[in-house]
Amino acid sequence: GLLTRLQTSAPTERTLSSSNSFSQNVSSCLWKLGRLNHVAIAVPDLEKAQSLYKDVLGAQVSETVALPEHGVYTVFVELGNTKLELLHPLGEKSPIASFLQKNKTGGMHHICIEVDDIKAAMTELKKKKIRILSEEPKIGAHGKPVIFLHPKDCHGVLVELEQA
Repeated sequence: GLLTRLQTSAPTERTLSSSNSFSQNVSSCLWKLGRLNHVAIAVPDLEKAQSLYKDVLGAQVSETVALPEHGVYTVFVELGNTKLELLHPLGEKSPIASFLQKNKTGGMHHICIEVDDIKAAMTELKKKKIRILSEEPKIGAHGKPVIFLHPKDCHGVLVELEQA
């Protein structure tokens, strides 16, 4: 019967082709992408969000830090291989306030990827017609230079690049 066939059938193993077609499409850049630094989540209630990750899920959660030049409060949740950044509005002109007006319960705001040379990345991305949301890098939550790439140029995702 069917059970016998399921028990005796050999497991199927799929492997990805190691063709060079993908690596041949990657241009030689003067800068390199690094690891995923964090995924940022806008939250309407920072204390509740902190409590979820700390008290319910048992994660290591940082203290709240105000970043007035970015218009946000941030909290980092350590995950071992990366972090979550909880974002809450700081002031009425906060970009997170406008995000939360459209997304009342919060949600993913951006991803942050490390780069080895943020200035070279900016130069090359501008040449490739990728819009950068500031003329110069700003100092981000980790005390390092950051830039944001326009979501319409990144398939609907706000991408933050951070100097490694």
